[in-house]
Amino acid sequence: MGLKIIESFDANVTLAPEAKETLFKLLNNLEFVKQISQKVSDKNIPIQFTKLIFQPVPYSSQTPKGMPSEFEKYHNSDEYIIINVPPNFMFRAKIFQPSRLCAIYRLIK
Repeated sequence: MGLKIIESFDANVTLAPEAKETLFKLLNNLEFVKQISQKVSDKNIPIQFTKLIFQPVPYSSQTPKGMPSEFEKYHNSDEYIIINVPPNFMFRAKIFQPSRLCAIYRLIK
């Protein structure tokens, strides 16, 4: 079985307002944010959801990090972390397309 090379991939994400509101509430939940903060470092650095989400994309020469190129600046920064949105959050927000999302948090120093 050979590899399938994807030349272009539509990574635009448009969510229904209700789904977006529910998802953002879940991603801003104090307990969830605290849990992420504990995973980032043993110092419990506070973090804040930036309200930036994106759909992961296939790896290619144009997208070597598996994300739309406009989000790569967050990947290369020590001030931000990128997480996979938990599947149960996607389900609770009734988001079925796309099947995966990533969220960006900012470290508050």
